[in-house]
Amino acid sequence: MNPTMTAPDPASYSHDTLFFGRIRLIQRARGHRAGTDAVLLATALAPPRGERIADFGAGSGAVGLMAMHEAVDCHLVMIERERELADLCRLNAIANARAADSLVICADLLGGPVLDHASIDRIYTNPPFFEGDEAPVSPEPGRARAHVTGEGGHALWLAAAIRALRQRGRLALIQRADKLDSCLAALVPRMGAIVVTPVLPRAGMPATRILITAIKGARTPLRINPPLVLHGDDGRFTARAEALHRGESAHFGWAA
Repeated sequence: MNPTMTAPDPASYSHDTLFFGRIRLIQRARGHRAGTDAVLLATALAPPRGERIADFGAGSGAVGLMAMHEAVDCHLVMIERERELADLCRLNAIANARAADSLVICADLLGGPVLDHASIDRIYTNPPFFEGDEAPVSPEPGRARAHVTGEGGHALWLAAAIRALRQRGRLALIQRADKLDSCLAALVPRMGAIVVTPVLPRAGMPATRILITAIKGARTPLRINPPLVLHGDDGRFTARAEALHRGESAHFGWAA
């Protein structure tokens, strides 16, 4: 362990698994925790051999580590502004035998350039859901920090991701469904081949999330996929949603 790294207090953290045990994850017991949003985001793009990928706003590192679980000769960069969570990223990289090919950067994505310009092949990101006073602030401080940014922060966040991507690099993001307009406004000037997948809690219900992939510099028109339905009438995951939670996403082909 890095001597400057903070050891997690067992009372404040839980030891969990994702992809049905294939990913080990230490995360906060309360507050913002990795779940279905992280799984959907991580399975949106499968990195080929030898790419440099990044998890923007990494939290405990769940998305980046899931995206890397079958990657070969890839390098993972996890960017997280909270020192405590950045330390968890490092611990989780060690727990999943990814320490040698992972770099954790503790930095605020809204505070200026963090990575070399146009240096990343694929970026995965779950930007904060709210800006300013759009929603009541959660009483749990960690959740509030993860879900709320200042006014205009959403556009700045996505602009930072676009700057970091190389030409023809790919972006995957998950966001609230009612943020579709602001997502497209931030992406369209420099990103193309945009694919939007609505995510529905159950069939016939309105989408609560949107999963978006896009390619920097592409000119292919926008495409809207059929929705991904998470739960059946019995409350259990649909076959497709369960396969994604198992990490079996290659055959779904929802990305550009």
